[in-house]
Amino acid sequence: MNGAESLVRTLVEGGVDVCFTNPGTSEMHFCAALDRVEGMRCILGLFEGVVTGAADGYGRMKDGPAATLLHTGPGLGNGLANLHNARKALTPVVNIVGEHATYHIRHDAPLTSDIEGIARPVSDWVKTCPDAASVAVDGAQAIAEARTAPGRIATLILPADTAWNEAGGVAGAPAVPPPAPAAGEAVRDCADALRSGEPCMILLGHRALRADATEVAGRIAARTGAELRIEFGAARCERGAGRVTPDRIPYVVDEAFGVTGRLRHMILVGARTPVAFFAYPGKPSVLIPETCRTHLLAPAAGDAMGALEWLADEVGANDAEPARETEQRPALESGGLTIDKIASAIGRLMPEGCIVDDEAITSGRMLHAYTRGCPPHDWLFGTGGSIGRALPSATGAAVACPDRKVLCLSGDGSAMYTIQALWTQAREGLDVVTVIYNNRTYAILHGELRNVGANPGPKARDMFDLDRPDLDWVRMANGLGVEAARAETAEAFNRALAAAFASPGPFLIDAVI
Repeated sequence: MNGAESLVRTLVEGGVDVCFTNPGTSEMHFCAALDRVEGMRCILGLFEGVVTGAADGYGRMKDGPAATLLHTGPGLGNGLANLHNARKALTPVVNIVGEHATYHIRHDAPLTSDIEGIARPVSDWVKTCPDAASVAVDGAQAIAEARTAPGRIATLILPADTAWNEAGGVAGAPAVPPPAPAAGEAVRDCADALRSGEPCMILLGHRALRADATEVAGRIAARTGAELRIEFGAARCERGAGRVTPDRIPYVVDEAFGVTGRLRHMILVGARTPVAFFAYPGKPSVLIPETCRTHLLAPAAGDAMGALEWLADEVGANDAEPARETEQRPALESGGLTIDKIASAIGRLMPEGCIVDDEAITSGRMLHAYTRGCPPHDWLFGTGGSIGRALPSATGAAVACPDRKVLCLSGDGSAMYTIQALWTQAREGLDVVTVIYNNRTYAILHGELRNVGANPGPKARDMFDLDRPDLDWVRMANGLGVEAARAETAEAFNRALAAAFASPGPFLIDAVI
């Protein structure tokens, strides 16, 4: 057994049975080992950003890591943006990065690079295998690191000779410590804040956004009168009819302060103190007033559910009735297509159990009001701000949950970063419906020009508009093996979305707004 085979067997033994790949020469022995070892599903992405983004979506839905297979430093570099997003989402991922043979590195061949240096900013753990005998043990440690709360990025660098030389065998992953329990002092501090009679908000993040945790948080809010919100960049939120579904902290600074400005206490459960995405002249970076105290009930790495249950008991909320979403659907609209009419169609037609992977950065901000009361579903938001996330992430989510429909929402500018994900969806027959909000511009950047007080002229505006030529989404999707339709009216969009939800496999809708 060589080092590559010992690594593949260790991954499978450790429960990592999906590998999103874009391999090169240095990974040939790993690729060959995948043929010899049963149990690993290999999924090719045509760009490394698709590979890493798919691992993000998979990990968010599976609560466990997929592996990636990347080719040396440049291959890892191509995947950095979506590893950044995955790290901000606290997604577990195991990266396997091929490297030159240890004795070849000193010759500074064209692909030689500082792989550890490239990996560190987007990894919580990085190691280069020193020899074939260490590969299995290092691989097992990578699995344990990825599974450690709250979810970590582990990057293992595999020199080619450590893959082809003889190795010892398979290693079992070390035990992973459970999430840290709540501290009594923190629970009592939060209870005092809730009893103070002063305006208080409970802000939920990470695992506190699952339905069982929001249910308990909803009871606390109902008993104490506290406002309940979720962080803006929520990696995965379970929402829908019958569930407690708080609103997000707004993105826009002034709107955020409209929500938080009166607060004197903010209780953080798996969330951080909210901050603005960017600095703006004359506006604060932290989105709560200076007079507001923060109280940490549980960090993202902690036992959010246990902490909430303890706090509910402390404030006598166990028998309180939370405000749950009631079942309701908006009506379908007609006439010219607008973002509100798209939202109405999504709210009307979304199937139960749908996974919504949302990168409709400007066009999708109104969606929550229209999807309130839909059947239970999951919503995946952007966490790291790097665009080109949703198409790959939806791909990974569909691999993780093959029995559920995935709805991918993306702007035309964002989708062009990783459009190759459509090919992977077609090749794997994944059940993903992609809606492209085709406004022929980077709309978020026009808004940011106004927010920072810049005075744009024609050159600046030209850098933000996607025209000359217009993008032909139907032809691009068809060329990548995905059926597609163009919708310029609400009626056409309604028909296309209903048909896409009703049939299996990938489908793209070019929504012209």
